Amino acid sequence: MTTQKQIICEPQQVTQMKNSGATSFIGSPTMSDKDDQELSRTVLSTFRAKEEEIEKKKMAVKERVEAQLSRVELESKRLGEIREELDTLQDPMRKEVGVVRKRIDTINKELKPLGITCQKKQREYKEFLDAFNEKSKEKAQLVGKLKEMVGESEKLRFKRLEELNKHIEALN
Repeated sequence: MTTQKQIICEPQQVTQMKNSGATSFIGSPTMSDKDDQELSRTVLSTFRAKEEEIEKKKMAVKERVEAQLSRVELESKRLGEIREELDTLQDPMRKEVGVVRKRIDTINKELKPLGITCQKKQREYKEFLDAFNEKSKEKAQLVGKLKEMVGESEKLRFKRLEELNKHIEALN
């Protein structure tokens, strides 16, 4: 595997080889271009390999964190159960309290998706309301333009009628 120092030094070496006349030894400048392309491919593949390695390490860390979080959740549940047991030892109405707490937990679980659905519907409502308002505004503009056009048309028709009326009177 090439190191970062090799990757950095290789372009300098290629530049030195070009400047020292190595291209004339090869015989054609296209060979130098091919070497540059090959070097570019090598550097690119090295870069991609490093990126993949980084991505693999990132995924491994993520998996370890998730595993740790799941262990923490389990420990939290166990602590909750222990706390409930301790509470039942001290509280004479432990059974009723436990039932109410479980019902609260159940309702909380039911509320979460309902809240998400409500927010989604509110966003959709806002989007539809915005679209409705936009179309209403566009309609109002078009109605205004129509009124203006009808008014203009009436003016032109009255003007034409007056001209025709004057023309008819002039003929009589």
